[in-house]
Amino acid sequence: MLDANIKAQLAQYLEMMEGDVLLKVNAGEDKTSREMLALVDELATMSSAIKVKHAELAKTPSFSVNRPGEDTGVTFAGIPLGHEFTSLVLALLQVSGRAPKVDQKVIDQVKAINETYHFESYISLSCQNCPEVVQALNVMSVLNPNITHTMIDGAAFKEEVESKGIMAVPTVFLNGESFGSGRMTLEEILAKLGGGPDASEFENKEPYDVLVVGGGPAGASAAVYAARKGIRTGIVAERFGGQILDTASIENFISVKHTEGPRLAANLEEHVKEYNVDVMNLQRAKRLEKKDLIEIELENGAVLKSKTVILSTGARWRNIGVPGEQEFRNKGVAYCPHCDGPLFEGKHVAVVGGGNSGVEAAIDLAGIVKHVTVLEYADQLKADSVLQDRLHSLPNVTVIKNAQTKEITGTDSVNGISYIDRESGEEQHVELQGVFVQIGLVPNTDWLGETVERNRVGEIVIDNRGATNVPGVFAAGDCTTAPYKQIIISMGSGATASLGAFDYLVRN
Repeated sequence: MLDANIKAQLAQYLEMMEGDVLLKVNAGEDKTSREMLALVDELATMSSAIKVKHAELAKTPSFSVNRPGEDTGVTFAGIPLGHEFTSLVLALLQVSGRAPKVDQKVIDQVKAINETYHFESYISLSCQNCPEVVQALNVMSVLNPNITHTMIDGAAFKEEVESKGIMAVPTVFLNGESFGSGRMTLEEILAKLGGGPDASEFENKEPYDVLVVGGGPAGASAAVYAARKGIRTGIVAERFGGQILDTASIENFISVKHTEGPRLAANLEEHVKEYNVDVMNLQRAKRLEKKDLIEIELENGAVLKSKTVILSTGARWRNIGVPGEQEFRNKGVAYCPHCDGPLFEGKHVAVVGGGNSGVEAAIDLAGIVKHVTVLEYADQLKADSVLQDRLHSLPNVTVIKNAQTKEITGTDSVNGISYIDRESGEEQHVELQGVFVQIGLVPNTDWLGETVERNRVGEIVIDNRGATNVPGVFAAGDCTTAPYKQIIISMGSGATASLGAFDYLVRN
């Protein structure tokens, strides 16, 4: 099951186990069961601390990870390879007694939960967002006996996935009821359970010299540059890492040949926390006001004050804005082909958008689904020529240009898409089961209103130092007029804005 390189790395991790682990296995006669048994047996041969026992579990095939004489509630239904292999390794280490790398405050919150919670997370092994959810729920199960979690590979339990109408991963159920979908950190899960921070935790905070709003590449860079100047620095973020959390593969980050978005986001957060930065995660800004100091009001009612502010709120996927898009979101309408593509195996899907993102999505999906229809509004695709050549070489892809999307149709889920042929003016309809929207980004600046100058598409207008029209307010990254929305450019603009803010402090 495991190649030599992976086994060599795994052997090093298994040496870190601090106690014995018992794997309880429930398998049938199907291929997935046989492969799961092979994986479990291979793990047992690699460490004397791992024992295997056949047992009756709720799902077949599945196995649970336990301490001898104590069920921890951590179960894998399917084969946790691909992106979930790390989840398996961490489960083995944490169940063996190795402490999870989680803030003590969060550990205390998990241990304080008295209710009985049984979580089920439906995932795909190609989903880069799923492991964070799986690992967070596993940690909760390890720390609190009132909590259990079962990871369910959608490809191994297709009938169950279809019966529950799951068309996006990760999707989480709590005690049999829908709990949430999409990427969620441990802190976000606790917040949904009612354990998140409220305004009282922000009372009596001293004003900052620099307050960064946004925790993506630009915000992290700005915070590091400010903290290194020795000034009081804070960073408030809706989710640390921002848009790169949804990026599968990064190959143009200079000096790093390849990485994944979630890994880079974790590295950014770790770097920021190396410095004396007050990190306030899971907080959304709702108002900016310039007084003697600059005030940032959060949605929880708290007000933070600072001498300077750096806005780095990034951008989000742009919606088509047609009937059916919101109604069928996660019911056939999706935005992440890497995450949700496997759920559409053998089906007909559309990709709306002919830029690099859209064409890359179509290429990836073509290897999974029955047929892909690409809809492009303009008369030509905008993707790089090398991507277009690859796209046109695929036998199960149809490209439709001059297509103005009119409506996404369906009943309980998507069953088609209607568009207007911009040359003839005629309306056309394509029957399909999924629509992937890939039409670019919109800046997260709506909350600013008229306080800071923005252009017609909502980007914050900045000068070459990152300064806005409001004295003391700077901006950086994808939420600004800076051209070319790239990770490395955002990091540079974050540094520029931070140095600009420091220069402003020195002069004022």
